[in-house]
Amino acid sequence: MQLTANDFYRLAADLTDEHGADAMEYARRAVAAFEAEGAKDRARFWFTMCVFLDDLAEHRNDPDRPVTIH
Repeated sequence: MQLTANDFYRLAADLTDEHGADAMEYARRAVAAFEAEGAKDRARFWFTMCVFLDDLAEHRNDPDRPVTIH
């Protein structure tokens, strides 16, 4: 099963709702930990999550609307 951009965005919004500003730090730590382990796919997942978390933190997107990736 592949996640869509909207799936990622909904997960990021849920993480933000649950953990607030700490969500970004958790995601960054996950990227570093998985890169150190050589788990490239997992690191890439969390890096993508960081991008969406940053968009939410900067209010660039509305979590209740579908996201469009260009």
